[in-house]
Parts: sequence; C-alpha cells; structure tokens
Amino acid sequence: MDVSSLVEVGSNPNVAAVSPGDTVKVVIKIKDAGGERLQTFQGVVIRVRKGGSGASFTARRSIYGIGVERTFPIHSPLLEKVEVIQQARIRRAKLYYLRGLSSKQLRAKLKPVLRESTKT
Repeated sequence: MDVSSLVEVGSNPNVAAVSPGDTVKVVIKIKDAGGERLQTFQGVVIRVRKGGSGASFTARRSIYGIGVERTFPIHSPLLEKVEVIQQARIRRAKLYYLRGLSSKQLRAKLKPVLRESTKT
C-alpha cells in the first residue's frame, strides 16, 4: 500500500509553475506566538523536486555576502503565493554551481529570457 493512495494532493492555485533558473518571490505564512504573519523570500530557484505530495523547490539568495537557501513544499497550505519575477535560460536541471558564485557573477550567469510583448 502506498501513502500517496491514502492522501489526496490538492494543488495550490496561488503557486505558479517554477523551473530552475527562475527568480521567484515566495510569500509564506509564519506562525509566531502573537499569531500569523506573512514573510517574503526572493531568490533564484536552484532545484525542483517533483513527485506528487512530496514536490518541493529550493530557492537561494545572498544576504550581506552570506548565502541562504530555503526549501518550500509546493502543496503546503502555508504557502500563500509564489510569483515568478524573471525567467532565465539555463542548461542544467540542478544549479548547485551557483553556490560558489557572488551576486554579481550570478546575475551574469543567469541570462534573462526575452519575452515578446503582445500588443492588440
């Protein structure tokens, strides 16, 4: 018997489809002693794990020269909103090599995808 057959996975409509190389802005609910608050995390997606109820993605950012990575479960009810800010053209599935780069080198590596504007 498989656990995934017992638990139904409901997709979160506020979560955009993310892929490695995307710069995302994640709004997540944090439970404190005083109640709940919203916290934002903006970074580059370096890993996406698929697999039904265990799906997650890892985002990385650099704050004052220190790298911070955070893993977010996609189907979590605490995930308030995931917004893709910028997409990049990459050639790897896992971007672990970005850990050794500075912020300036990171921006040079991630080449933005040019989107065609739709004028009507």
